Amino acid sequence: MDNAILLGPLKGATRREVGGVQVDVVPTGNARVKRIVYPVGFRWSKNLKDIVGTALCTHAHVGFLASGRFTIQYADGAIEEFVAPQAVAIAPGHDGWVVGEEPAILIEFDFEGETVERLGLASRH
Repeated sequence: MDNAILLGPLKGATRREVGGVQVDVVPTGNARVKRIVYPVGFRWSKNLKDIVGTALCTHAHVGFLASGRFTIQYADGAIEEFVAPQAVAIAPGHDGWVVGEEPAILIEFDFEGETVERLGLASRH
């Protein structure tokens, strides 16, 4: 897939990069919309674990996988696979990695530290 349109400039966004992941954040009312680009070869436990300082990702992720594929594994061993185009709801307490030779582009919606509560998600898998 040609990701040029998905990766174009995002009006009003603040960009940061952490562990090789590109994150563009746009405030929208009481929430945020984020475009997250996970590069080929990305794995949370390899690229972000030492930076964040937790054994697993402690954030919930809710949004739309616009491009690519990734796999999530929870602490209990459960695995979820996501293939674009697909809606995504991931509970805190997971490792995750990009599958294949295409970056995974996630359009995510969050409420900073209140995403789990405000969207009615499980606090862990």
